[in-house]
Amino acid sequence: MPKIAKELKPAAVQALKHAGGAGHTFHAVGGVQGLLLQITATGGRSWIMRVRIAGQRKHFGLGGYPEVSLAEARRRAADVRDAIKTGADPAEAWRIGAAARDLMAKGYAQGEAWAKARDQRQAVKDGEAEAQRMTFAKAVDEYLKEKLKEFKSETHRKQWKTTLHDHAVPHIGKMNVDAITVHDIERTLKPIWETTTETASRLRGRIENVLAWATVKKHRSGDNPARWKGNLDAIMPKPSKVAKKTNQPALQLSDAPAWWKTLQKREGMGAKALQFLTLCASRSGEVRGAAWSEFHGLDGDNPMWIIPADRMKAGKEHRVPLSPAAVALLDGLPRSPESPYVFFAARGGMLSNMTLSKVMRDMQETAEKLGQKGWLDRASNKPAVPHGLRSTFRDWAAEHTEYPRDMAEIALAHTVGSEVERAYRRGDMLEKRRAMMADWAAFLNG
Repeated sequence: MPKIAKELKPAAVQALKHAGGAGHTFHAVGGVQGLLLQITATGGRSWIMRVRIAGQRKHFGLGGYPEVSLAEARRRAADVRDAIKTGADPAEAWRIGAAARDLMAKGYAQGEAWAKARDQRQAVKDGEAEAQRMTFAKAVDEYLKEKLKEFKSETHRKQWKTTLHDHAVPHIGKMNVDAITVHDIERTLKPIWETTTETASRLRGRIENVLAWATVKKHRSGDNPARWKGNLDAIMPKPSKVAKKTNQPALQLSDAPAWWKTLQKREGMGAKALQFLTLCASRSGEVRGAAWSEFHGLDGDNPMWIIPADRMKAGKEHRVPLSPAAVALLDGLPRSPESPYVFFAARGGMLSNMTLSKVMRDMQETAEKLGQKGWLDRASNKPAVPHGLRSTFRDWAAEHTEYPRDMAEIALAHTVGSEVERAYRRGDMLEKRRAMMADWAAFLNG
């Protein structure tokens, strides 16, 4: 039979001291078998419940003394004892018991108080479990908080967010990251794998990055189910085999002068931006985001537009020599004291991509109403779009001029040559391109 400790009074408990030495001293206080007051060498005091479960000695902390009184410690110890007898979690038992007694003090009946205390504790545990769950949707948000800092381009940030939230989260967003399998990735990618293959391929890589982050953060373990080589490539067709190469509908060279003349008759900032885009063979985003601070020497002999690296697709600064026609267009533009943009929207912000596209759609519709074919791509027979004007410029340089191929590619801000060749090429043929852009403007003007 285990020795039953004498039931101490509060004053006797308060008088207990450390026995000396470096270790802890334990005093049995009685009332509940196994209830001890622990005193550290530095004088700290706390309640400990020492029990045996399945032959193993365990200690349960019941709170500090005197914050937890002797009477409360005995109640908590009794809860632990009762829990052990019923097979419940002892630590949970005294928490529930303490909450139930608080409720009874407020007027609840004993049975109702215990039931309510159990429900409250379960709600807390469920909330803690939910907070610890790392769903894919949550992992995406956490990962993007750091990843998006790498991108200086707002366009790239939006692309990352959009592809993950539009195409991945609806399929696997609610799943725990550690539960996602290769077949979950397959069903996520499959709907767009053959229709928008480039987007799907980028999406796969971004999902792989999110899951790699989750692995490093210890939210999951094992192989990455979004990995391509030796994984998804065994169950999905290669992107190169299913991708349908589509070029943006371009303006035919033979139609270019007539189209240009028609465009010059149109009013509005969108039409002016489209003219400038055509003269510089630039991308829509480069023109729409152009600020007056990027233009230099407009009153001199060497006018230039310098697009900073963070606004370029290749992430490198791009210099555009401006033809006299481009300078004249800029000189005729109104300026807004409230907007930094050269081509600003009605409220001073940046023009939308749809603004330039609408100008070309309206031109096409007007031509069709007059019984004309309009401005159609030679290969697809579809109406030309703003981005296709870059192809028109490229065709002009190749078929109507003797300018070197590399010069036209540099004008389009394309990457030219091998890595070694680019390392040795320091210039960008700026002055030679100035003549080319003047000739391009002359061709447009007939």
